[in-house]
Amino acid sequence: MASSESQMRWRRKNRLVKKQLNVMARGEVHRWLEESADRFGLRGKGEAVAFNAFVVRWLIQQSGTTAEFARLLEMLADAYHRDRDLYSP
Repeated sequence: MASSESQMRWRRKNRLVKKQLNVMARGEVHRWLEESADRFGLRGKGEAVAFNAFVVRWLIQQSGTTAEFARLLEMLADAYHRDRDLYSP
């Protein structure tokens, strides 16, 4: 385990990107965020959360102009709700 001093340094450095992530997300979500960060050259899981929110916002904007994007967004929302219900504790 890291020393108290290095833990405090890490917490100060990452305080803005690491608030509730560990408490709120399952292990699978953490793995996906790490993969997303690696794939898109992001600076960790906190930035991956922001990037994924950006992508969803873009999809919502595009769904207002293109029927295909609206259909895609609806399919993603349905899949999320189905998986959430399946894997809920």
